Amino acid sequence: MNLEDFGYNEKLEKLRIENNLKDFEIGRVVSEHKERYIVKTEKGECEAGITGNLRFSAKNREDFPAVGDWVALINYDSDFSIIHKILPRFSIISRQAVGQFAEIQIIATNIDYALLIQAADRDFNINRLERYLTICYSSNVSPIIVLTKTDLINEKIINEIIDSIHQRIKDIPVYAVSNETQDGYEALKMVIEKGKTFCMLGSSGAGKSTLLNNLSGRDRMRTDSISKSTGKGRHVTSHRELIVLENGGILVDNPGMREVGIADKENGLETTFRSIVNLTYNCKFKDCTHTFEIGCSVIEAVEKGEIDKSSYENYLKMEREKSHFESSVAERRKRDKDFGKMVKNFKKDMNKNNHTL
Repeated sequence: MNLEDFGYNEKLEKLRIENNLKDFEIGRVVSEHKERYIVKTEKGECEAGITGNLRFSAKNREDFPAVGDWVALINYDSDFSIIHKILPRFSIISRQAVGQFAEIQIIATNIDYALLIQAADRDFNINRLERYLTICYSSNVSPIIVLTKTDLINEKIINEIIDSIHQRIKDIPVYAVSNETQDGYEALKMVIEKGKTFCMLGSSGAGKSTLLNNLSGRDRMRTDSISKSTGKGRHVTSHRELIVLENGGILVDNPGMREVGIADKENGLETTFRSIVNLTYNCKFKDCTHTFEIGCSVIEAVEKGEIDKSSYENYLKMEREKSHFESSVAERRKRDKDFGKMVKNFKKDMNKNNHTL
C-alpha cells in the first residue's frame, strides 16, 4: 500500500514541506498501546516510540501521538522507529478523560466523518446522540447517524425512531441497518469514500464490531452478545485501531464509551442546539440562565412546544458540564502556574544561598 491508501494527500505533503520534514519517513498511527505505537508507512508496518524531546516538551496528553496522526519517523531498523514530530492535525475527536481532573482524552485525529452508532432495539438514546453531535461539531468532523440491529424490532418502531431523530436533530443523515440480514448496508456503503477517514462512536453492545466486519467484508473484530445479567454490551474492542476497507475507505474502530464528557472548545454545543442558542439573544436579561427568569425566550418556546423539552433539559445539563470543565481547566492552569513560580523562586533562593556560602 502507498500513503494515499491511508489518506495522505497534497495538503499533508504541503505541511510536511512547511515543517522541514522532507528527510524523514512519513507514516500514520494505526494503533496505540501505552505509548507504543503501530505506524503504517510505505515500507510496511513498524512499532514506534517517541523522542525524549517530544515527551519533555509535551504540556498535556494532546501533545502525544494518537490513532489517526500523521508522524515523521526516524528509522533505527525495519521493526522499530522513533516518532520525531506529529504533523499538524486538521481534526481532533476528544472528550473529558474519565477519572482525571480537567484532562482531555483524544479518541482519534484527522477524522473526516464520525459514524454515531446506536442499537435500535435497546441502546437508542437521543440525548446521547446530541452529546456525540457536540463532540463532532467541536472537532470539525461531519456526523452520520447509524442505527443497528433493526432486525430485532418491527418497521413501525424503526420509522418512529427515525422520525424522533429528525424532529430534534436537523440535516444529519440517518441510516438503519441490520447486521443479520444486511438490510441498509448498500446505502451506508455508498457514503464510505475512498481516502476519507471515518471513526465509529457508540456504547458497548451497539454493534460497532459487527458493523466493521460487514463493511470490511471479513471478520476483523471479535463480537459478543449482550450480557443477560446487565442488559448491557460487553467490551469487545479493547483499543483503537485504524483499518483500510476493501472499497478504500478508512475506518477507526473505537472501544465502547459509557461516559461521554463534554470538553467543548469550538462552539460544538452552540451548533448542536442552534435553535435554542438563537433564542437566547432575545432574552430580557443578558445574564439569563434560561432556567427560571421572566422574559426568557427559551423558556417561553419550551412552554409553547416550539422547543422539545427533553432537548432543552439536555442542553442545560451539557452547558453546566461544559462550564464546570472550563472552570476546572482554569483552576488546574492556575495551580500549575503557581507551582512553577514556587519552583523558580526555590531555585533562585538556592542559587543565592550557594553564592553567599
